[in-house]
Amino acid sequence: MGIHWSRFGAFLDMLTDRCATMCLLVVLCLFYPGWTFVFQLCMIIDIVSHWIHCQSSLMKGIDSHKKIDLAGNPILRHYYSNRMILFCMCAGNELFYASLYLLHFTSGPVVPLGPLSFGVFTAVCILCAPVALVKTTISIVQLYAACQNVVAIDVAERKEARADESAKKN
Repeated sequence: MGIHWSRFGAFLDMLTDRCATMCLLVVLCLFYPGWTFVFQLCMIIDIVSHWIHCQSSLMKGIDSHKKIDLAGNPILRHYYSNRMILFCMCAGNELFYASLYLLHFTSGPVVPLGPLSFGVFTAVCILCAPVALVKTTISIVQLYAACQNVVAIDVAERKEARADESAKKN
């Protein structure tokens, strides 16, 4: 809230987030080979959506990928403008992947409920799976919105170039 990061710090923050998640997903590919394609797809969506979103932000002259046009996409507006939503989505997504990692070794401490007993890591995984799915869906929305922004910039630049060319001819 009161912390002011440099642009370099903002890039490092996003880069370390992406790299850490990718490393975890690569390990999950090894632990759960039947799910490799799904994990690879999650990696692609995460990297591509964030990269294009950052590039479109830079092209628009916005100094942070977390600052968005409030008149833009309502899903992204709520996601980036509400710190609690952003935190819960990111934490839930990472907890889902971390619980899958831990489940490879153990189901965790058991909550004894007789025939309904369950491991804590299993419960975390089940509870966080919908969050990870929603976060991936938001990344797809982010990718689509960023592509729309880049196309709009391209169209405006080409229109301006044509107008400049016409003015030079006259």
